[in-house]
Amino acid sequence: QVQLVESGGGLVQPGGSLRLSCAASGNIFIINAMAWYRQAPGKERELVARSTSGASTNYADSVKGRFTISRDNAKNTVYLQMNSLKPEDTAVYYCNVVAQMIGEIPRNYWGQGTQVTVSS
Repeated sequence: QVQLVESGGGLVQPGGSLRLSCAASGNIFIINAMAWYRQAPGKERELVARSTSGASTNYADSVKGRFTISRDNAKNTVYLQMNSLKPEDTAVYYCNVVAQMIGEIPRNYWGQGTQVTVSS
């Protein structure tokens, strides 16, 4: 199994910044993609940002220019730097990893979620 541990959520004022981290552990052979999703109350889970194994990235239009996804492959860790936060960014943020264990096919893994609240 692959375990994902997230950290970095919290309460921040509008215009502020937060940095989320997600560390993957387990008998990992290769990580194909790492991403962040979010889910606000009453809404569907949506993709925020994704980083592929080829180092390409893509972002939701609503966060372009404000959020940056990065990864430390040596640590199997993905980060989400969130700047200029808005109240509409309030949601539970989930780490998502597509990883392959030795002898297995790639599988989708989810973190437990971390709450981000943007409010004055």
